[in-house]
Amino acid sequence: MLLNNYSSLYKATIISVFTAIIIAGFSFIIGKENLLLLLNKNLGKFGDFFFNYATYIGDGIVWALFGIYFLIFERKRLPLILLTILISTIFVHTIKGHLIVPNFRPIEVFASILNQVHTINGVEVHYGGSFPSGHTTQAFSMYLLFCLFSSKKWMILVGYFLAILVGYSRVYQAQHFPIDVAGGIIVAIISVLISLQIVKKFQKNNYS
Repeated sequence: MLLNNYSSLYKATIISVFTAIIIAGFSFIIGKENLLLLLNKNLGKFGDFFFNYATYIGDGIVWALFGIYFLIFERKRLPLILLTILISTIFVHTIKGHLIVPNFRPIEVFASILNQVHTINGVEVHYGGSFPSGHTTQAFSMYLLFCLFSSKKWMILVGYFLAILVGYSRVYQAQHFPIDVAGGIIVAIISVLISLQIVKKFQKNNYS
């Protein structure tokens, strides 16, 4: 039986839930468009450079590296990682493509006032499939899994900082509304918890 740090996972989950609630709350109170304009500020060349690369923490390439590491060094944990990837991907693409229509991104919603929206030169901005943020889902899924696997207490705060950085980068790039980030966090939590229950049940059956 694998040893997991359920205490850290619990704390990370609570922090993530509250973050999603706060973002969703402000989105409904002042409107998702107004919150986007409030957070999507031009921070200059350094801001563009930093958030252009920070967003890759939630990219599929990082998922692949994550999986390769555990394939080589901690193969017994790989089923949970692969299952989380599968379930979160199904959730994200099902919601994006079928459950929410229309599902426009900021650049389409603000088409008539594009001068008010900051984008990064050279970064392709998408028009559809706004909710939820897939990058945020991946970042928070990895965050929760790292907290589960690690005995390091600092992982809860450091991992959270990196994950929320990805979420903000999506808003900074005008790729997503803040509410999309909140949705990505919730999808990540649900995906990790479902995957964990499936793996635990499978392990229990094998050891019984």
